[in-house]
Amino acid sequence: MKGTETAKRWKGETGPSPVRRLGESPIHPVLLGAHMSIGGGLRMAIERARSIRCTAMQIFVKNNMQWFARPLSQQEIRTFLDHAQRAELFSVFAHANYLVNLAATNPQFHANSIRALSEELVRADQLELPFLVLHPGAHLGAGEQAGLEKIVDSINDVFRKIPKVKTKIALEITAGQGSCMGHRFEHLAHIMQNVLEPERLRVCLDTAHLFAAGYDISCERTIRRTFREFDRIIGRDRLVAIHVNDSKTNRGSRVDRHEHIGKGRIGLDLFRFIMRSPRFREIPKVLETPKGKDLAEDVMNLKTLLRLADGKRR
Repeated sequence: MKGTETAKRWKGETGPSPVRRLGESPIHPVLLGAHMSIGGGLRMAIERARSIRCTAMQIFVKNNMQWFARPLSQQEIRTFLDHAQRAELFSVFAHANYLVNLAATNPQFHANSIRALSEELVRADQLELPFLVLHPGAHLGAGEQAGLEKIVDSINDVFRKIPKVKTKIALEITAGQGSCMGHRFEHLAHIMQNVLEPERLRVCLDTAHLFAAGYDISCERTIRRTFREFDRIIGRDRLVAIHVNDSKTNRGSRVDRHEHIGKGRIGLDLFRFIMRSPRFREIPKVLETPKGKDLAEDVMNLKTLLRLADGKRR
């Protein structure tokens, strides 16, 4: 199925577009979408997102498996900012490349991480994106405390290099695979409490990571308890995005494997809670689930989430 056919099926099977047009009220008052490829240019991500009626979108600002890239041209920046469909996306933000490790023990790897993160924040700022999601880092055997301190020092170094950049860093909760840190709320709180410019940090929650890290989010009672813990340790005002992903692995597995909504181990109660709770209404929710070029899997997952928001059943 081609992308245009997928878009037609999405619109035809769900009725009116959930996206608010200028001057109109939203049919579905949710910020909902998916991570989109920038293959073919940044503008293509916008077109892909809107082809399946996303209201929110996450992108990489460069190839996510390369350290560095040539600077964005003014034409690329203007083409993205002035795209006719850009205004139809109410939340667009970025994710840092997966090579960055602010706790790296290898000096060259660490230097590359500092430079790459700094440059990606500059790119995100040029595209007027509010934040860049970042996995905090892996201590690689140095120990959690040493790793956390190195992350704090690294963020301070990055912010010193780019004092005028407005784009914030959104630290992402991780599954805790290997020596990765950030799988406890306390890790993120420690970083935010110890950097020199905490106002430039925010938090992104990933539901699959939260589950794999061991947080009990299996029913409404434990979901509410987990978010009360988040509010106490981090603060709800710090949350700026949610990655809505089911998990292929069990709770507490510390293994990061994303699955389609309702097809994994988490269950639908968490996603129903997120889609219906007023506390998340202004928080963009994006998928990071496996998909092909025609985005059919995104269509399926978005439909499931919108049904949960509306209280409808299959």
